[in-house]
Amino acid sequence: MPQSRTRLAPSPTGALHLGNARTFLLNWILARQRNWHIVLRIEDLDGPRFKEGAAELAIDMFNWLGIDWDEGPYYQRNDLASYHAATSRLARAGKVYPCRCTRKEIQQATLSAPHAEQHELRYPGTCRPQNPQTDETRFINTEGVAWRVCVPAGSTSFVDKFCGKQTHDIGATVGDFLVGTKLALPSYQLAVVVDDAKQNIDQVVRGDDLLSSAPRQMLLYDLLELGPQPSYTHLPLVLGEDGRRLAKRHGDTRVLSYREKGVSAERLLGLLGEWCGLGSREEITIAEFLKTFDLDRMPREPVVFTAADDAWLLGP
Repeated sequence: MPQSRTRLAPSPTGALHLGNARTFLLNWILARQRNWHIVLRIEDLDGPRFKEGAAELAIDMFNWLGIDWDEGPYYQRNDLASYHAATSRLARAGKVYPCRCTRKEIQQATLSAPHAEQHELRYPGTCRPQNPQTDETRFINTEGVAWRVCVPAGSTSFVDKFCGKQTHDIGATVGDFLVGTKLALPSYQLAVVVDDAKQNIDQVVRGDDLLSSAPRQMLLYDLLELGPQPSYTHLPLVLGEDGRRLAKRHGDTRVLSYREKGVSAERLLGLLGEWCGLGSREEITIAEFLKTFDLDRMPREPVVFTAADDAWLLGP
């Protein structure tokens, strides 16, 4: 049987903090426990939010924690041709259409709030034609126009390895989602699918804030005829005391900041270990973490990062 493959895919939009560090660590732990091949992929297509040096910093933090990989790093911006080829294929099949709507116009049309914490609005279908044209030449290198996939009616079901059976109605939640941006770049959803297929990724481990992305990516796998879809494992997030996903608003929880304050990797891993069901917090090596972790003991609920956690990290 071929070796399974997974990916560590940091986005260089900011420094690694305790929440996403835990998710990457768990991805690595599962891969090493189950003999998966690990690909390091830098998802650097989000131009407006790109932070200079963030990719190198993420790699440095992985090294400091003891997280390694077998292949890469690959940078998405180094191969835009593969995304253009995918969008051409969708255009030839009449599965996409141009959209000039602004975010404000979409919000006014739907009178809706963003979807969850992903800042997504359900697209009401304003620009959707009755019969999308099968003309790939209109798609490539077209700035100022976004492109959306025609989402078929109905629900998509799949079994997540941690969250269990999931059923999502893409049309009801986000509608016709983006596959190409007004900057003539692929959307996150399209780029992830193209890269996972190209790199033969069959095991996707990530935070459950992306649980609703799985059905969209499964749809693109089908529309692009890319073959078997990956298995998904979506894990709970780390939240702030206000119940929102850990972020800058909760203070400085960057791994780099703790390292600069003298916190050892073993102490930081000790806190992450408690959050992952290893028992009471105590300093631990990554080798011990690897040996001890059991996905079946992983807490099902989100973890809340508190001031007491911060004090423990910085304590004697």
